[in-house]
Amino acid sequence: MTETVGEFPYIYAWGNNSKRAALKGRRCGVLHRMELNSAVVEFENGQREVISRNALRKAK
Repeated sequence: MTETVGEFPYIYAWGNNSKRAALKGRRCGVLHRMELNSAVVEFENGQREVISRNALRKAK
């Protein structure tokens, strides 16, 4: 199965601590938008995280 931009249309952009640095540059998709500008995202490997939506950038 090949992932397309439609399935994972965002890239995680923040890397200012060790956890965020491990996520930086990985493709993800938003599963649920929440209050206070946060979101549940799923990365290509199936890992799910609650992150700030400010950390998301559109994939090219």
